[in-house]
Amino acid sequence: MDEDRNIAIARKGRHIALVIAGTAVAWLVLSIFVGPALGLPGRYALLFDFIALAGFVYAGINTYQLWRMRQDSQR
Repeated sequence: MDEDRNIAIARKGRHIALVIAGTAVAWLVLSIFVGPALGLPGRYALLFDFIALAGFVYAGINTYQLWRMRQDSQR
């Protein structure tokens, strides 16, 4: 039982890391390279920012859930 919980915690931690890294890379690529290369207006840059913000909020919520999982496993 304890081993399953440790595996779930590790899996969730990897998932959070991939979400944060993927969101940051996608945001940089879209904002710096793709948007200007296609000549997109500034409102699309704001759209990319909001999408990135949503990804980071999602990662923050999952980080809180991971913290709670770790707290429960230490009892």
